[in-house]
Amino acid sequence: MEKTMRKLERRVLPAGGLKIRRNASGGANLTGYSAVFNRPSENLGWGDTEIREYIAPGAFTKALRSSNCVAVFNHDQNLILGRESAGTLELKQDDRGLLATIHLPDTQLGRDLAVSVERGDITGQSFCFVVARDNWARDKKTDVATRTILEIEELIDIGPVTHPAYPDTSIARRSFEHFRAGSTGHRLKHFNHRKNYLKSKGII
Repeated sequence: MEKTMRKLERRVLPAGGLKIRRNASGGANLTGYSAVFNRPSENLGWGDTEIREYIAPGAFTKALRSSNCVAVFNHDQNLILGRESAGTLELKQDDRGLLATIHLPDTQLGRDLAVSVERGDITGQSFCFVVARDNWARDKKTDVATRTILEIEELIDIGPVTHPAYPDTSIARRSFEHFRAGSTGHRLKHFNHRKNYLKSKGII
């Protein structure tokens, strides 16, 4: 089933790929994929339930038509690195995913970040977004739930991060619970097991 949501989510691409390209005038551009299509996420599950997330090819088409995305460091709006409307952030969707090019500012933040990426201290990149459409499914053999993000409504920010982790999975969790409630006869047994366990311990 498909569900519409309009709440912020954040995801990180922990794989390497961030590159610094310096030009003759001394400026530096940071390039890398903020999201990759058809690649499973880390396990977003809770308790014993395994949940994997995928982004469908073309998922950013709608967002790229209207979003005025900013590039920031560690999702901190005070640490701005570029903006689409200023021409200092370029976003391109290709067959692989969402490619970002940030024309780093000649500031202490920009210079320090370039050095940190070149040294390999910072390798992850994240993006903050609002989902327009997603789809949930469950593999009966493996008992793994899969969320596929079909369309992204809006891109809020992208940029490098210090820790490649999933800082916000609560929205995906609520979406999964809607899926679970609507799957008569296919409710995931791990959730019931977890609920019974918490009850036995007097936690709920």
